[in-house]
Order: sequence, then C-alpha cells, then structure tokens
Amino acid sequence: MNERMSPPAVGGTSLLVMFAVLCLTVFALLGLSSVQADGRLSDAAAKAVSAYYQADCRAEEVLAALRSGTVPEGVERDGSSYYYKCPISDTQTLEVAVQVEGTEYRVLKWQAVPTGQWEADQALDVWDGQIPE
Repeated sequence: MNERMSPPAVGGTSLLVMFAVLCLTVFALLGLSSVQADGRLSDAAAKAVSAYYQADCRAEEVLAALRSGTVPEGVERDGSSYYYKCPISDTQTLEVAVQVEGTEYRVLKWQAVPTGQWEADQALDVWDGQIPE
C-alpha cells in the first residue's frame, strides 16, 4: 500500500491572499498619511485663526480707548481720522482706520493685509505667446 500523496495546491490561493494583504497594508498606510496631513493642516488653520482673533481683540481695545477719548501709543491721527495696525503674524497685519464724527466713530477700514513685498517667481520658463522662428 504505497500510495503517493500529492501536496495540496495552495500556490494560487497563497498568492491571492498575499496580494490582498499587501493591498490592505498600502491602503492603511495611505490613510494614515492622509490623517497626519489633515492634522497638520487643521493645527495650522487653528493657529492662524487664533492669531487673527488676538489681533482683532487688540484692535477692539484700541478702538475702545479711542472712544473713551484717549489716544493709545502707535495710533496715527490725520484730521478726524485715526489709523493703527495690529500684527497678526510675521506675514500679516490688521490695518484699521476710524473716522471721528462728533461723538460717533465710523470704521473705514478693518482689513488683514500682507506685510511682505510680493515677488514674481521667474523659475519657470513660461510660453509668452510668441511662436519661435
């Protein structure tokens, strides 16, 4: 009774299982990197919003001082208008302009503006619309 037993045919099944595990691992890593990138983006957005509202609060304090009749340090006066700036970050500032009309104050400008000078990036060779001869 010498029967020869053949090994079970698991080659194709094993390859399919390994491929499925590899795909699931790649998708898990892509999901993890996406979550980390979203976390960094939300942290940066939270910091930017917090910085803006801190500058807004400071601008409101200056406006309250102007309404009470005192002119805080850093406020410029031009006739009946007052101008001041509150820094938001290294690259932005909140500019405020207020006009005094008797006992009433009218806000002319309350705007976040960039502080740096814009420079064009000349690194790319962009087609200018002319056909070369």
